[in-house]
Amino acid sequence: MSVEQSSQKVEAQFFDVIQDRRSVRYYDSEVKISREEMKDILQLATLAPSGANLQPWRFLVIDSQELKQKLLPIANSQQQVIEASAVIAILGDLEGYKLAEKVYGMAVDAGYMPEETAKSFVERYQRLFASMSPENVLRKVFIDSGLVSMQLMLVARAKGYDTVPMGGFDQVKFVEEFDIPARYAPVMLIAIGKAVKPGHRTVRLPIEDVTFFNELPKD
Repeated sequence: MSVEQSSQKVEAQFFDVIQDRRSVRYYDSEVKISREEMKDILQLATLAPSGANLQPWRFLVIDSQELKQKLLPIANSQQQVIEASAVIAILGDLEGYKLAEKVYGMAVDAGYMPEETAKSFVERYQRLFASMSPENVLRKVFIDSGLVSMQLMLVARAKGYDTVPMGGFDQVKFVEEFDIPARYAPVMLIAIGKAVKPGHRTVRLPIEDVTFFNELPKD
């Protein structure tokens, strides 16, 4: 197989993953994703980009049936909560910048940057985030958490699993019932498992309706 043929094959497989992903709401409750495989899915998801590479996403994997039952009313009684193998709560760490020293220290150990560069980055970003308004920190954390969430759903599909993101849940109740510290902002819940019914096919607006070059229309 030529390099070009190999590239085309990889491209086709990638496009299949994107096109086959659906928001699935009916799951085979007998299928359980092992914690080792779950960690592998999440590890691949964390290859998503993040601002200054600070990776403020945190994952609370709820795979206990008892806790999924507890989550059910908080998530507006969406049945996938208890049928899916697990529900992953995506949380944004508002104090994630405090791990800058660890992140850049690992980059030094891996030979990706000089120690002096890492030290300057640590000082810069810790100072920057400490001086930011809570609203700006929250915004940055939500952007990065959205990026990792999409990547997680694509990784799951590539591994033969299905997902559905859920923004419709009582965040206040979730924080209370699951004892979430104030530094973590709930972003979304993602059910993950094996579908028993395919997700509904949906339509997308024509690209001409959502894409503009160099300037937006005036009306």
